[in-house]
Amino acid sequence: MHVLIATDGELDPALGADLAAKLAGPEGRITVLSVVEVPRRLLADLRKGFFGDITEQAVTVDHETVTIQETVDSTSGWPGDDAMIERYLSDQGKTRTEPLIAELRTHGVEPEVVIREGESPTSSILAAITDLGADVVCIGSHGKGLFEGLLGSVGTKLTRLAPVPVLLIRKR
Repeated sequence: MHVLIATDGELDPALGADLAAKLAGPEGRITVLSVVEVPRRLLADLRKGFFGDITEQAVTVDHETVTIQETVDSTSGWPGDDAMIERYLSDQGKTRTEPLIAELRTHGVEPEVVIREGESPTSSILAAITDLGADVVCIGSHGKGLFEGLLGSVGTKLTRLAPVPVLLIRKR
């Protein structure tokens, strides 16, 4: 069985690892997934702070020239953006998954780790279920959503939309 554990870093590592290891069994696989929203607007704001109104232009770089072009989208296209985004994803991914990974290792499990960028955790987890071929999803029954009471939590949405069983793990 392939168990997908989706975490925002708030899932109790001991409980999550114990339940996932039991579900996967000795022959199963476990993948730890974290979906990170990259604050791309922050990049544009930082550029505006350093360079002024140049944020309304895009930079195209090839092996010989740097060209500045007028554009409406000021949130991408600058040299260094990719490196900053990769670093942010890596840092956030480690912070959110390392305690769970360490706990899984105490159960004798070496999990696969997947960090994805996404604006909608629910949509990203649903895509990962299909992409990774998960048989079951484990997720905390709590969250950090600002409008959770009004719109529903990620866990609640997954229980309605996921093509596989979803185990909601309640915070102790």
